[in-house]
Amino acid sequence: MRLPLVALRNLVVMPKMLLHFDINRPKSVAAVERAMVNDQKLFLVCQKDEKVNDPGLDDLADFGTIAEIRQLIRLPNNLIRVLVEGEVRAELVDLIPGEPFLQAEAEEAPFINDISDANEGEALFRLLRESVEGYADLIPGMGDTVLRHLLPIDRLPDFVDQTAIRLNFPVPARQQLLNTTSTYLRARMLLNILQNEISINSMKNDINNKVKQRLDTNQREYVLREQMRTIKEALGEDEKSDAAQFEEQCDALTASDEVKNKIRKEIRRFSMIPSGSQEGTVSRTYIETLLELPWDKTEPENGDIARAKKILDEDHYGMENIKERILEYLAVRRFTGETGGSILCLVGPPGTGKTSVAKSVARALDKKYVRVSLGGVRDEAEIRGHRRTYIGAMPGRIAVGLKQAGVANPLMLLDEVDKVSSDYKGDTSSALLEVLDSEQNMHFSDHYVELPIDLSRVLFIATANTTETIPRPLLDRMEMIELSSYTENEKLHIAKDFLVAKQLKKNGLKENQLKFSDGALKKIIHNYTREAGVRNLERRIGDICRKSAREILEHGHAGVRVTEKNVEKYLGKEKFSFDDETYEPQVGIVRGLAWTSVGGDTLQIEVNVMPGTGKLQLTGKLGDVMQESARAGISYIRSVGAEYGIEDDYFDKHDLHLHIPEGAVPKDGPSAGITMASAVLSAVTGKKVDGKVAMTGEITLRGRVLPVGGLKEKLLAAKMAGIKRVIVPAKNRPDIEELSKEITGGLDLVYVEDMKEVIAPAFVKDEAEKGKKNGH
Repeated sequence: MRLPLVALRNLVVMPKMLLHFDINRPKSVAAVERAMVNDQKLFLVCQKDEKVNDPGLDDLADFGTIAEIRQLIRLPNNLIRVLVEGEVRAELVDLIPGEPFLQAEAEEAPFINDISDANEGEALFRLLRESVEGYADLIPGMGDTVLRHLLPIDRLPDFVDQTAIRLNFPVPARQQLLNTTSTYLRARMLLNILQNEISINSMKNDINNKVKQRLDTNQREYVLREQMRTIKEALGEDEKSDAAQFEEQCDALTASDEVKNKIRKEIRRFSMIPSGSQEGTVSRTYIETLLELPWDKTEPENGDIARAKKILDEDHYGMENIKERILEYLAVRRFTGETGGSILCLVGPPGTGKTSVAKSVARALDKKYVRVSLGGVRDEAEIRGHRRTYIGAMPGRIAVGLKQAGVANPLMLLDEVDKVSSDYKGDTSSALLEVLDSEQNMHFSDHYVELPIDLSRVLFIATANTTETIPRPLLDRMEMIELSSYTENEKLHIAKDFLVAKQLKKNGLKENQLKFSDGALKKIIHNYTREAGVRNLERRIGDICRKSAREILEHGHAGVRVTEKNVEKYLGKEKFSFDDETYEPQVGIVRGLAWTSVGGDTLQIEVNVMPGTGKLQLTGKLGDVMQESARAGISYIRSVGAEYGIEDDYFDKHDLHLHIPEGAVPKDGPSAGITMASAVLSAVTGKKVDGKVAMTGEITLRGRVLPVGGLKEKLLAAKMAGIKRVIVPAKNRPDIEELSKEITGGLDLVYVEDMKEVIAPAFVKDEAEKGKKNGH
């Protein structure tokens, strides 16, 4: 049959397909117009090459579709939009010349259903359905509409036809489906096309996702960097890179070439690390730490001794020996010109001014003051730093202290050096040896810094409550300066000159709003505190300040005056009272003197005698040394029992129980030896001991009295407790002669070398004489 032919560019029309297309070539327009005049039948064939404007027989595909024109719309610019519906597949036999349009000789060539094996057909049908579903999942925007039209089809030929129509296959693939007559071959071909499209679209989606992700990351970084640049411009900050800024800081650093070369090497390494990486953060922190250390940056030291003495006197009352030693130390530094030298260790009970003395020295020398607390430090890395291989590594406390000071020659206070300890992580005390050794600390090694740090220019001052817990090698590197307990008179002056003014300022009161009489302060010291230092005294004064502030506001008083009579109104009942009844002479009770880390104290030793089999019981939480001292004293009493009328079998028929009250408090040491021996002798002989006599001294098996320590604190405790006579070892006479009259005044000090010399001044006189007569 002869039909007008329209050559389509890049478009294949399939049978049963409804679509519209636009034409504007004269021959195509003429062919459509002729079809409209006739029976509206049109032969649609795809061009092999879309660029050919006037195609011939060789330029057209072998097969096309006979279609019926449904609608014709004329558009501007000689465009015609044609809506057609494909009817049947046809073969192009020839082109007939002589017309102003393309006229084709065509023969209908419908598809042939040649599937003979039903199972094979069903298998092919199912594979096609699954492939169509997989294809639909990969094509965005395809939606469920196409699947709703395709999946209900139950015949393979119809499914192949509709799939070729509804899925957007490439033009060569669709033309290939049109060229094939066999339904079986068309189904196999369609399956290959679908699987190929699925593979291509899968790869395409993966590439798109990766590109999109990379673009999103790059775009995010770009936006953030632009925002950061805008913020810096608004703040007037330089846009130089971090590495460039580090280079500038390194050039301005006061340090040796070794240090600068190390920093520059680390900066070069940092500049090559990608921004935002964990390694970059670690490197940045390390560089910043090196740049913040002072290295060779120092400040001049004020060597005016007169000024130093004035500052020490301003900040502290009394403590003459301490001030003299510190001034001597500073004078030697001035003459030698050496910044190193001996390291001072201030030893004394809590609250005696160790830390404030160090602050005063720093102020006197115009030095930066840095405090490094060592209390409870157990890890060696706290001193030497952590190695940089560990996450969260940081420099040690010494390096951090230098960084805080900002200079290489500060005054560094090593607070509570007696409270460092060791565990499986290392010995902290051993790490301090290098810090405090003036011969080694010129090249102190911090594990984090990895560069030698010169500590020889640092003035180290350590503080401790006791030297007993400080390891011997560490103790050997320091010069001890003892800060002993304050007397009541010293506490009074400290309260008047320092504490009252400090608490008034702290509580917002003026001098005319609150005044303390000397009697009030003495009563607070004597009856409301019992300590070596003045911390509790300051707290009690603070209590009065707070209550006075409230009283002024509530009652409208112009001011408050605290006297000895109204102290109880603000602080309540007396916390410590000294009742005269406890000083009555008693049998088996003797008052001893003890030294503690918080000052001196008095303690009563009680002994009871009971019928028994010669057992000895010691209670009151006594340490091993104290228990041994008690047994040594009892052995001595048994050896001289005949002199005091004690029968030979007395200790076999009686049990002794020695107890020291305040059983929850641990007690140890040999200094209560003569006290326990006197209490045992009193209990065994029934003789009374003077209640206003206290004693201290170590006893041997032969009765010799050995010297003891802490006499200043012990004598202060005796004086505060109202003791009139104190028995002390004769070998301690030089120590007592160094004490001020303020401490020893009013005390009858009895020096003894042997236990026999203790009996006469301690026991009540008539009882002692009576005992001597009975003993002979």
